[in-house]
Amino acid sequence: MRICKGKTKHSGPARQETLDTLFQGRLKVVQRKGGYRFSIDTLLLAHFVKVQGREKIVDLGAGNGVIPLMLAFLYPAVRVVGLEIQEEMVQRALRSVSLNRLRERVEILLGDVCSVKEVLPPQSFDIAICNPPYRGSASGRINPDPEKRIARHEIKGQLMDFLRAGSYLLPRGGRIALVYPATRMVDLFLAMRQAAIEPKRLRLVHSFEGAAATLVLAEGIKGAGSELKILPPLVVYTKERQYAPEIRAMLGV
Repeated sequence: MRICKGKTKHSGPARQETLDTLFQGRLKVVQRKGGYRFSIDTLLLAHFVKVQGREKIVDLGAGNGVIPLMLAFLYPAVRVVGLEIQEEMVQRALRSVSLNRLRERVEILLGDVCSVKEVLPPQSFDIAICNPPYRGSASGRINPDPEKRIARHEIKGQLMDFLRAGSYLLPRGGRIALVYPATRMVDLFLAMRQAAIEPKRLRLVHSFEGAAATLVLAEGIKGAGSELKILPPLVVYTKERQYAPEIRAMLGV
């Protein structure tokens, strides 16, 4: 089933939802109170991706639509499509798109990355973005909330499914950006190469200066040669446990 740029019955938050903001209130996001909610990795990924001109971007596993909204807000010339498997999250994303008056540039589709060929044509985007689930379907404590369970565990799709979908949607030279646990960086790079995507740019994310990396931000190019650029580390918090200056700049505060 495909849902795109549709009108919804109401735009504001329902009783079990919140209306959250980014960029000092200039961007509004509808989220469920007890459901899956965006976190710092979403913010980091949106700022990590390199966008040029009027490029077309797809977010694989768009959730509540935060990354499509952020990219449309940050880059006024781009068009963004978000693909999400959970219908309730699609409906919330559509309402957020309407609230922010971005229906002309942001499209939210209900669909499965494992069946992306049924929803979107090949080589139809310049950039793919994804924050894929990273826990095995039976690893650790399985969250009882279905939104969180599907977003965090490889129940509806594994890393390779997201990378294959990205490779299908990109032409040769197209770019894909991901955020993934630093402890699984080897798995990430092996999977990228299996999907004909060469890792080209890497940045490790640390909670505090001197602490071990918790996340890796990676960009790959479809069909490119082997040469990896490692960027300076990104530190999230100061020793006073406040957001570091670079993070504050991302938040627009």
